[in-house]
Amino acid sequence: MTDIELKTLKDNLWHSADMLRAGAHLAANKYGQPILGLIFLRYADILFKQHKAEIDAEYQQYKGTRMEKDYKDIAIEKCGFFLPECAYYDTINDAPDDAHKAVLVKKAMETIEQENPKMEGVLPKEVYGQLVPEEEPELLSRIVRVFKDIPEDISIDLFGQIYEYFLGNFALAEGQGGGAFYTPASVVQYMVEVLQPKTGDKKFLDPACGSGGMFVQAARYMHKHNASSDDMMRFRCYGVEKEPDTVKLAKMNLLLNNVRGEITEANSFYSDPYNAFEAFDYVMANPPFNVDEVVLDRVIDDKRFNTYGVPRNKTKSTKKASDKKETVPNANYLWIGYFATALNDNGKAALVMANSASDAGGSELEIRKKMIEDGIISQMVTLPSNMFSTVTLPATLWFFNKQRTNKDEILFIDARNIFTQVDRAHRKFSDEQIKNLGIISRLYEGDSDSFWALVDEYKAAGQQDQVDWLLERWPEGKYQDVIGLCKVAKLEGEDGIKDQDYSLNAGRYVGVVIEDDGMTADEFRDTMKGLHAEFSELNKEALALQAEIDKNMKELFGED
Repeated sequence: MTDIELKTLKDNLWHSADMLRAGAHLAANKYGQPILGLIFLRYADILFKQHKAEIDAEYQQYKGTRMEKDYKDIAIEKCGFFLPECAYYDTINDAPDDAHKAVLVKKAMETIEQENPKMEGVLPKEVYGQLVPEEEPELLSRIVRVFKDIPEDISIDLFGQIYEYFLGNFALAEGQGGGAFYTPASVVQYMVEVLQPKTGDKKFLDPACGSGGMFVQAARYMHKHNASSDDMMRFRCYGVEKEPDTVKLAKMNLLLNNVRGEITEANSFYSDPYNAFEAFDYVMANPPFNVDEVVLDRVIDDKRFNTYGVPRNKTKSTKKASDKKETVPNANYLWIGYFATALNDNGKAALVMANSASDAGGSELEIRKKMIEDGIISQMVTLPSNMFSTVTLPATLWFFNKQRTNKDEILFIDARNIFTQVDRAHRKFSDEQIKNLGIISRLYEGDSDSFWALVDEYKAAGQQDQVDWLLERWPEGKYQDVIGLCKVAKLEGEDGIKDQDYSLNAGRYVGVVIEDDGMTADEFRDTMKGLHAEFSELNKEALALQAEIDKNMKELFGED
């Protein structure tokens, strides 16, 4: 399937969500559950069919002998689960187009969970009754037919991409709410590009995992870099998520992308289900920013948080003893400390954090000092604005590396001007922008071979503009600071990190490019006068339109 064919398929499938919005009796933030559940049913059906001949052959081979195996056991061995006949997609699709179809879907999901204990509680079984409204009982049947259009020879990797596509679209549709479960794929891809996760006996933690996108993108990166099936079997993911519905999304996401791991429903501030302290090779997360309701007494003695320090209020609380307990003023540095302390001796981490944390003062400054002087922070990247559903201001990526030797310096990257506009309100990184930003880290690490390999890749693809972008900045294929883009800042020395009051704001270090627009002073003056005149005319038109609207309103309603 080509990229164009895949895009067309995704767009056609997304039409099913439009059907729901028009006819289902569902709240605006509930469309995702039934759609993603049907995607899972179609995935399970196709994957099982792709393995069915092999399963049947092995069952018949040993049937009636001392080596006879249970059909269900063979299915689980071959494709990871057993699909009962009542859950075959054709069984559901071919049933009459009436309200009973919701019962069939529910039964299919219940039976899948009964036959496959690892899926228990994952599928959204109860919601389908709301997709057969009295005025349009065939609505569910119409949506089921949409997903029948997914070709049966599709690869499982592409199926995972379809699921991620729907997660992203639902997140955009929900705005603030969607950001709680989904981090834009291009941001995660860049984080993974910097971390370069390796396969083998590795443990990967996301303590605020949402729908599991960090795990999926890490797995795709390893697949892309020739990880074998055996390698992937030894790569284990561990997620913590406190919202029950989001836990289900994450578990389905891992299953659809063939990623091994566990998702635990818990609050990471108060629960440590995986004994995280110094236990993980990789940590990645996009935690909720600026949480202010974490009870101090429940984290103050936890080594996950107090190793570098727990944020405290500047003055004692004036609340009465009978009022609620003292809370941490801002939990951003609880998260930051948690990610750092979860790493083993060779660990690496990447996290999304509010920009304000880079310059925070008070007790947070003291925590930041300890971390900087400890040398665990390897890189800071300021992102463009409008990359997330939840915030419009730029966020910052923090990178930790316990392996590095140059602990007296930090690489700063200001990526605020590197983005691709998606629509009026949202931006993303293109594939080329991810590679170009990622190569800065490779150059900093002394990996010139990767730089020249990327140059050759662009040349072979006829992307001379990308070749020029790279060679204009690093003509010798070796790292050097680029004003307005990247800077290696030392801890000590003039304009060093100490001199900047331990700020981790990239803008303080990389500088600003002052570009020559090529205008003479007279040309600039004439341009500005022209723009001002145009603005004045637009203002006049706006006033005239306002007067006309006021007049019409008065005629219609007789009010001033």
